[in-house]
Amino acid sequence: MAKKITTEPKTVKPEIAVGVLGSGTFATAIVKMLVENNKTVHWCVRNEFVKGAIELRHHNPTYLTSVSFAPKSIRVTTDINELVSQCEIIVLATPSIYLSDQMEKMTCDYQNKIFVSAIKGIVPKANDVVAHYLRDTFGIGFRNQAVIAGPCHAEEVAMERLSYLTIATVEEEVSDKLCRLFSSRFIKVEPSKDILGNEYSAILKNIYAIGAGIAGGLGYGDNFTAVFVSNAVREMEIFLEAIYEAPRDVNESAYLGDLLVTAYSLFSRNRNLGNLIGKGYTVKSAIQSMNMIAEGYYAADSIYRTSKEKGMKTPIIDTVYGILYEEKNPEKQFRKLTAKLT
Repeated sequence: MAKKITTEPKTVKPEIAVGVLGSGTFATAIVKMLVENNKTVHWCVRNEFVKGAIELRHHNPTYLTSVSFAPKSIRVTTDINELVSQCEIIVLATPSIYLSDQMEKMTCDYQNKIFVSAIKGIVPKANDVVAHYLRDTFGIGFRNQAVIAGPCHAEEVAMERLSYLTIATVEEEVSDKLCRLFSSRFIKVEPSKDILGNEYSAILKNIYAIGAGIAGGLGYGDNFTAVFVSNAVREMEIFLEAIYEAPRDVNESAYLGDLLVTAYSLFSRNRNLGNLIGKGYTVKSAIQSMNMIAEGYYAADSIYRTSKEKGMKTPIIDTVYGILYEEKNPEKQFRKLTAKLT
């Protein structure tokens, strides 16, 4: 059993060189978490406009604009090499579809750095999870990796509503450091050693949330959604065990908790994407109408193919994939799905 970490806020901020790659909603929320416990947070954003706006107005000009940062608490750059060179810990918080574009610019020495993935999606170029992408492409082993999981919508972090993170890493020393770094008066942290389980569950819950959204858009009510989610967590368990057997309880917050908030919350972009599709939008028009990326759409293709390769029975994944990628009729597909749920 992993050791519990005290999550009381500190009065003296430590000097840990930590940086965040990404300038979207969750990246901004992570910077907010980190400035609670660190004097300075390095922040690599996508272009000079965003950098200049943050330095001038002290907030992200596009996402979570209500969150203000003290000028001395952040150091902004557009250069990943500058970020990695200056930091001991690098949090990856870009959308998965942009990660490889950023990482391939990295030419500095990154040995002995800790890379923390806050990305809940598949890396398209590798057709794999971030943990495998970092290992196979850059030689960054699991001992130098961590995964952030759990029910933690960025919008609620911005409002400083109590939120819970799970940080998965195999090294106890790294786990202790990261748990203390992220813990604050509004963020509680639990450690885990299940890197792949946490990462895959964070991807799966986005696909299930699209399904929950489609159901809502089609007019299915709360009773059906409850059954849908209870089936989804059982399907998740089947998938995780087929991918990587490990001691885990899918009823814990990193698995079930994250699934619940993503399937039900109005902040959930994946649920909102599904809701539009259920109401009659084409998949393409639903995606175009959103100003944020729904990771579940991009992940559904890879996850579906993995489930078929391993011979899994995953009716919910199959249904969502069919609607997203095979242009199957949502109403007919959910009518068929209802007969398979218990």
